[in-house]
Amino acid sequence: MTGMETHGDAELKKELDATLHARKELGEEYESALVDSFLEKVEQRFDSVVDRRVRRQLAETQMVVARGERTPQSSDSFGERFGFGIVSLVLAIPLSGIGGGVAELPGLLVAWGGIVGVNIVQAARLHPNFFSRRRKSSQNSDWET
Repeated sequence: MTGMETHGDAELKKELDATLHARKELGEEYESALVDSFLEKVEQRFDSVVDRRVRRQLAETQMVVARGERTPQSSDSFGERFGFGIVSLVLAIPLSGIGGGVAELPGLLVAWGGIVGVNIVQAARLHPNFFSRRRKSSQNSDWET
């Protein structure tokens, strides 16, 4: 962890402590607003970390390409696939609740359609030939008779 991330984590811990203290003082009627406020701060922290990492990765890729060492390729690591799957499932829970609560079954179907769509796009990005049909030619195969 970098110094900035540790500093940000300390700030989030202070924010959580302040939120919990405010909840004790204000009571349960303000709990929803306090939780929403804290989650907004967590989201901002998450966005800033992701933005910083994306900018760093983009800069590294541009330097590698500028040097002509190799062309950038999408990483097909287990960690990336696993992480994407976990994030997808974690986000599916609130999206399902919101979609089902607001628009019932159609909302739930739209939410899950979006989740499935994002995962299909990710799979197509990692494996460009995965969804293309492969034509088998009897001229190219010694196994077919």
